[in-house]
Amino acid sequence: MKKLGLLLACCAVLTACAPEVGSKKWCDNMKEKPKGDWTANEAADFAKHCVFKTEE
Repeated sequence: MKKLGLLLACCAVLTACAPEVGSKKWCDNMKEKPKGDWTANEAADFAKHCVFKTEE
């Protein structure tokens, strides 16, 4: 049970470090990442948030 708790805590810490999808930092990170390594969801999010960005 302790190992499961430790695993969940580690996952929470690691996922909290990723920038929010659509943020400037996320867009900059995606620009640096090779396009061949992008997932279909990442490509769609990049187009939506970084290329065709609409000001609200």
